[in-house]
Amino acid sequence: MKQKLFTKNFTLLVLGQTSSLFGNYILRLALSMYVLEATGSAAVFAGILSLSTIPMILLSPFGGILADRADRRKIMVALDTLSGLAVLCSAVVLSGKNALAVIGILLVALSVLGIFETPTVQACIPGMLEGDQIIRGNAVVNQTASVSYLTAPMLGSILYSAFGLKPVMYASAACFLLTALLECFIRTGYRPADYPGTLLSMIREDFVSSFRFLRREEAGILNVLVLAAISRFFVMGVTLVGLPYIVRTVLGLNAGYYGAAESMLAVATILGSIAAGLLVGKLRPGRLSVVLGAVGFWMIPAGAVFCLPCGAAVRYAVNVVSFCGMQAAISIFSIFAVSMIQQNTPEELLGKVMAYTSAITMCVQPAGQMVYGFLFDRFSGAVYLVLIPAGIAVCLTGVLSAGFFKKIEEKQ
Repeated sequence: MKQKLFTKNFTLLVLGQTSSLFGNYILRLALSMYVLEATGSAAVFAGILSLSTIPMILLSPFGGILADRADRRKIMVALDTLSGLAVLCSAVVLSGKNALAVIGILLVALSVLGIFETPTVQACIPGMLEGDQIIRGNAVVNQTASVSYLTAPMLGSILYSAFGLKPVMYASAACFLLTALLECFIRTGYRPADYPGTLLSMIREDFVSSFRFLRREEAGILNVLVLAAISRFFVMGVTLVGLPYIVRTVLGLNAGYYGAAESMLAVATILGSIAAGLLVGKLRPGRLSVVLGAVGFWMIPAGAVFCLPCGAAVRYAVNVVSFCGMQAAISIFSIFAVSMIQQNTPEELLGKVMAYTSAITMCVQPAGQMVYGFLFDRFSGAVYLVLIPAGIAVCLTGVLSAGFFKKIEEKQ
């Protein structure tokens, strides 16, 4: 009998993630608006965000160890409860004199709690679902994140404009605490094995066993991680840096056009997630190289249109369509890649392997942003020299990965 997707446990997990992500997004929007109003500098908030990513990168592997060595339900409940209390306490002590310090500490605290929760949530999905339902489950989680990202900024800005920062913080705390309440009723079924040694020996053993698994026992997973990192480097660099730069600086359009483009990207991510769910059982692992190549293919017309005698409106339209196609393709590729990793990793190693996935993504994203920030500045008058080579590079990566994905399909 085919397992249904929305089991009790998975439904509770999705509802909890919806509440948690919504609370996170409205909070970060309100904090950014407050800092901009208080200081008049976007660099201040960007600096605080950058500092908060440092503990995420350094502590991410330990989050994976915790996910594999403790009751995952209790971890999620504890972390979301602590997140809610951290936001609540920050709202209580916040004042005009200490605002920047409180906001900085809060963002760092939420980042640390987040790096422990992310691998735990990702490790729970294969325990709740089986086979191809894991792919559909990841697609649903991705859709949830995209919908929250699409709706939360609008509602958050309305709440902030109407009531100010503290009420938004209270609403965010309520979202985290609601998530913790929902997670109390989840039953994961995972029971970590007891370890007779010391804490340090356990950490050392977990690192050794996970690296051995990735390098020797299942080297294919490491290759998937590398391919995911390469694609993220190009896509995040071009999207996060290139799109606003092209719309505002190169085309000279106002912020409304950029906001519309961002909304379309969020819709494209949702559509990509839906497509991933529909492609389960039809898109074999051997065809993932085509999806990866499609990511690069969509970059090429975004650059090529600047070689043609077109107006700003046409170039804007072509770029929005191209970036949306790229976003949908990378969404499909990421969902299948993460699902492939989950399906081929033993349950006792899932948390650590998913933590490595998050750590690699967090390292690659700022690198891509810095590289493409330099490139777009250097070639501001000829952005096609940035976009077209990037598209070709990703297309070649897809072509070169065809043999690897074919071998994975043959093993299944």
